[in-house]
Amino acid sequence: MTIRTRILLVYLLIVGGGFYYLVNRSLAELRPRYLESMEEALVDTVNLLASMIERDAVDGAIDTAKVRQLFRRAFERRFYARIYSLTKDRVDLRVYVTNEKGIVLYDSVVPSDEGLDYSQWMDVSRTLKGKYGARSTATEPGNEETKVMYVGAPVRAAVSDRILGTVSIGKPTASINDLVSAARQRVMLAGLAGGGLIVMVGVAFSIWIATPVARLTAYAQAVRDGRPASLPRLAGREVGELRQAFEEMRAALEGKAYVERYVQTLTHEIKSPLSAIRGAAEILGENPPAEVRVRFIENIRAEAGRIQRVVDLLLQLASLEARKARPEFKAVDLAQVAREVVDASQPAAQVGQVALTFDASAPAACRGDPALLAQAVSNLVQNALAFTPPGGTVVVRTDTGADGAARVAVDDTGTGIPDYALARIFERFYSLPRPSTGVKSTGLGLSLVREIAKLHEGEVLVTNRPEGGVRAEVRIPTTRTLA
Repeated sequence: MTIRTRILLVYLLIVGGGFYYLVNRSLAELRPRYLESMEEALVDTVNLLASMIERDAVDGAIDTAKVRQLFRRAFERRFYARIYSLTKDRVDLRVYVTNEKGIVLYDSVVPSDEGLDYSQWMDVSRTLKGKYGARSTATEPGNEETKVMYVGAPVRAAVSDRILGTVSIGKPTASINDLVSAARQRVMLAGLAGGGLIVMVGVAFSIWIATPVARLTAYAQAVRDGRPASLPRLAGREVGELRQAFEEMRAALEGKAYVERYVQTLTHEIKSPLSAIRGAAEILGENPPAEVRVRFIENIRAEAGRIQRVVDLLLQLASLEARKARPEFKAVDLAQVAREVVDASQPAAQVGQVALTFDASAPAACRGDPALLAQAVSNLVQNALAFTPPGGTVVVRTDTGADGAARVAVDDTGTGIPDYALARIFERFYSLPRPSTGVKSTGLGLSLVREIAKLHEGEVLVTNRPEGGVRAEVRIPTTRTLA
């Protein structure tokens, strides 16, 4: 499981769980809150009715005839009232009045109950005792939708304040079901919208947290695999410190690997010349004939020169690889650089009986270090001359490609590169024998060219030509002006 997924799950568990609890609690509280509001309205209404009945009481008793007259016209009224999602066209209350013993004197809905004893009902019994009386009874047992809420109020004598009886008012709770259902639907829609927003915020939050880690991971993997990589720019102090730690670790690891690699390669390459020098010195110590002594002295000089070239090239490579910026780069005419290299290489071409020509078909402007670019072109020309047999040709061309890069291409008519060697030609110390002498070079020339191209944000390509020979090409990003 990725860290992004873990962050998202923890976020949803905490924030989403809390939001779900609030929505679920709100849904559960809807009906009780509506019932509370309804009961509060019923308390006000029943006490108003009680005061009206008290006004019409005669000789300390409730006047049943006047009670009937009071409520008859109210229950016969028809009207139209649109209350949000609820429509009403008549009074759906139930009103009944009892005497001081709980005997029903009047019932607006069930006249047949008149004369029955209601003293066992909570709304009547508690009210007769001077307490707050209320009850909720289902007309269909077990069906919560058929419940009716009753609230009672005492009817008192005007002089003695004695309780003459009770008046109870009942309201079916079914009338609020539509209101509760509509409110529940609105809450659920709001909950779904809020839940979707929480998920989106959680995804964005997890991406925001995990992206720096993912970018640093990709950077570390690129460093591990030896691929080009730049340290990502990240916001935040802690992430910045982590970024700096990664950079320091990379530098330390690269430095250690760099030293180990160069020590191994240098040891490997110097091992053979040192063995030759040691053998020649031992023979010279035996005082051989003059002609033998001269030959071995020349061998020592040649092997010492080889060691010197290897060391010089390694130092140059190390210097190039350590340069992280492009200091003192300026506008360079790559065609002029190539022309000077060709002119300087003519003596070597004549010795090898190779025709070396230069073709500047178009300007090739770029920014860079003229000396390094000249060395890169010179290495390519020297390779071409070394692998081209007498009578062959080497052509150096410069132009600006369609990709906007200044190009130097060196084409030869030599033997080409074997297929098995194409993937290894840029490896340090990997070299093929020269056709003319069978001797290998240091194997550092193309590595040096590649490092120079990378320093200029360019590239070097070496391929076999279909018509025979090799094309080596350096591409450097161009600039529009030489000023």
